[in-house]
Amino acid sequence: MRDVMIVTGGSRGIGRATCLGAAEAGYDVIVNWTSDEEAATSTVEECGARGARAVAVRADVADESAVVAMFDLAEELGPLRALVNNAGILHQQMRFDEMTVDRWRSVIDVNVVGAFICAREASRRMSTRHGGTGGVIVNVSSAAAYLGSPGEYVDYAATKAAVDTMTIGLGKELAAEGVRVTAVRPGVILTDIHASGGEPDRPHRVASGVPMQRPGTPEEVAATVLWLASDAASYVTATTVDCSGGR
Repeated sequence: MRDVMIVTGGSRGIGRATCLGAAEAGYDVIVNWTSDEEAATSTVEECGARGARAVAVRADVADESAVVAMFDLAEELGPLRALVNNAGILHQQMRFDEMTVDRWRSVIDVNVVGAFICAREASRRMSTRHGGTGGVIVNVSSAAAYLGSPGEYVDYAATKAAVDTMTIGLGKELAAEGVRVTAVRPGVILTDIHASGGEPDRPHRVASGVPMQRPGTPEEVAATVLWLASDAASYVTATTVDCSGGR
């Protein structure tokens, strides 16, 4: 029986690339999605073409009961070995003093509370303290956590800084219980999330500020995620890896 990886926000972008890479690496995959069923179905089919069993699960990560149900389903598929906390949102680019409380709450609910709920459920199933046999949590953070995203997404940046702190604390908490917790901080990556901020071509606009002079690809980030989830990173925990072209 193959190990199972849950990828939140798994239907597009970094999540999709991670699902496909996981299938090639020998995992069966839970493809979590919320709004694009066609993309989720396509990702499941492509995972299957790579020899994996894959199941698309619609669940808002900020909905505790939906997340618990998703993790229960994953355990029916096989032994849960990895969670990739990838789901995240941002809103229209604007100054911090123009933002509303409703906007902040929606971003925090998905990017922070959602990541926390998923990490908690993974911990409860993987930790030897709870009868598990170990596993890996890889959080997808952002270079925004240390850049701050002034004039665009200060709220998004702050949520990713929270994910970084959770990675450190939870990684240390679970280190003796067979669970590694790490994070990847992507930089400017060619994904659809930029359209949510009102500027689909933003990666190309800001590429000149990247030392490597280009945006990254979802596949490059996914490769980093999958390395952290693998035995090759067996002594890596409670830390983050930048995948940002030197930015």
